[in-house]
Amino acid sequence: MPLSPLKVTTCLWFDGQAEEAAIFYVSIFPNSKITHVQRYSDAGKEFHGHNAGDVLVAEFELDGHRFVGLNGGPQVKFNHAVSFMIDCATQEEVDYYWDKLGAGGAEEAKQCGWLADKYGVSWQVVPTVLKEMLGSPEKEKADRATVAMMHMKKLDIAGLRKAFNGE
Repeated sequence: MPLSPLKVTTCLWFDGQAEEAAIFYVSIFPNSKITHVQRYSDAGKEFHGHNAGDVLVAEFELDGHRFVGLNGGPQVKFNHAVSFMIDCATQEEVDYYWDKLGAGGAEEAKQCGWLADKYGVSWQVVPTVLKEMLGSPEKEKADRATVAMMHMKKLDIAGLRKAFNGE
């Protein structure tokens, strides 16, 4: 049996903020859009408990990656076991995504380039050069970059380079 091309969509479970979150995310990422909003009807209300017209799902794309925000209720909370990594070419990009996504998020969740946004979704804002540093065959340099990273909340490319180079 031939298989159709794989299409993976990330589903995020919210407690009533799916559409608000979709609007928030598409305002941050380039080439992004809300593609569909589906609302609850009275059908099945005895199970879902929502009023007709409340948002059930908000479908959106972030630069080609498909997401569904599901208003499933308070039973499930986000945690850092799953995160979205944003590869950043420059410190300007690191600063942009860190500031936009981190606004209103928990301060205690900010460490080593990780943050949780105001909805509790975890993000890693990572300069691509860090991956090169940590993967360096020169172990001492990679180790210095690792130690520097562990002391940072938002990752600082200049500070990582200094540590990597032993300055």
